[in-house]
Amino acid sequence: MSHDFFNIISREEFESLLASFSATDAVQVPISDAFGLVLAADIISPEDLPPANRSCMDGYAVNARDAFGATEANPAYLECCAELKVDENPDFTLKSGECAAIATGGTLPEGADAVVMVEHTHELGSGTIEIRKSSAPGEHAMLKGEDAAKGDTVFRAGHKVRFQDVGLLAALGIKNVSIHKKPRTGIISTGDELVKIDSPQKVGTIRDVNSHTLRCLVSEAGAEPVNYGIVRDELEKLKSTLKQAVAENDLVLLSGGSSVGMRDLTVQAIESMDDSEILAHGVAISPGKPTILGRVGGKPVLGLPGQVTSVQVVMLSLVMPFIRHIMGQKNAFSTAARPLVQAELGRNAPSKQGREDYVRMKLIQRENEIPLAQPVYGKSGLLKTMVQADGLMIIPADTEGLYAGDTVSIWLI
Repeated sequence: MSHDFFNIISREEFESLLASFSATDAVQVPISDAFGLVLAADIISPEDLPPANRSCMDGYAVNARDAFGATEANPAYLECCAELKVDENPDFTLKSGECAAIATGGTLPEGADAVVMVEHTHELGSGTIEIRKSSAPGEHAMLKGEDAAKGDTVFRAGHKVRFQDVGLLAALGIKNVSIHKKPRTGIISTGDELVKIDSPQKVGTIRDVNSHTLRCLVSEAGAEPVNYGIVRDELEKLKSTLKQAVAENDLVLLSGGSSVGMRDLTVQAIESMDDSEILAHGVAISPGKPTILGRVGGKPVLGLPGQVTSVQVVMLSLVMPFIRHIMGQKNAFSTAARPLVQAELGRNAPSKQGREDYVRMKLIQRENEIPLAQPVYGKSGLLKTMVQADGLMIIPADTEGLYAGDTVSIWLI
């Protein structure tokens, strides 16, 4: 059966289909292994952190009222009643007119609500401390529960765990967390012309670029890439490889079989699987229009363009956000987190209305001005358009182009 690419859907519609897939299963992992993964359940603080008021500085614990208004010209005078060790839990109450020497991290005694830095004090002898700077309640002190209060929601499900988050979890004594498991992503390259990268250059052959770039981008998105090598344009071999990849992975990417000449092989291979369907057969973006989305046994299978630039743009714009979605990340398709820079467009950039154009852009830095952005045009089979690009400029589908001098947003890649 022949399939027509010209009944394409918008990028928004394609994303809606991608968003219909569920996240990977939840598993318990040590917090040291949770970095970069997405929480499958809310994290509730089991205790107050810190458990008591603590000092942020070396100095003297005081009641802020006793040091209010103090200056070098008009100091306050307090009696030092104790020298507290950093691991000491004070068992006394600070009285009016008293202070206690304290180290960074030390626990404030009852009656103290601030710390005066040692640099703003002077020992006069016989336990009298001259306070040369005014203090306010809470100054230079970490208050009980200020980092996290017992029972508070520290992180919500769908949050991607960062290194600083691991630090907070460790401080709370949380050893293990529930995360969505890292998606295994099968990568299949198809094409009679493809050869391994260590093969000698020969007319009529192309070294397999996509397996390697896809592996990098899959890893960057947070998934685990699994390569299945090169499959020739033979339906039975493609079917058997796809069947294995679907069984062993959460997501399968095929590159090469969605070109005009070979797209039917990818579609036929997907449709030959049990419990399968084609959800989309083309998307209104350029480059990347011949992108296929299928479902096999509830698992997503994406047929990607074979052209090297096209497949990289599709990965950046659609597949990497999709990987983050099935990892459980909230709002994975939102563009808000993209690293953007404002630039002045250096020349007219025409576009065909009805498709979303991803134009490769070179940024030229200028003194006291925003960068100048120059389009890097070239055929989708050329690697250098992506190599030379600093970012992508997106021209909306309802626009016929942008003009030189326009201020544009460049998505850094």
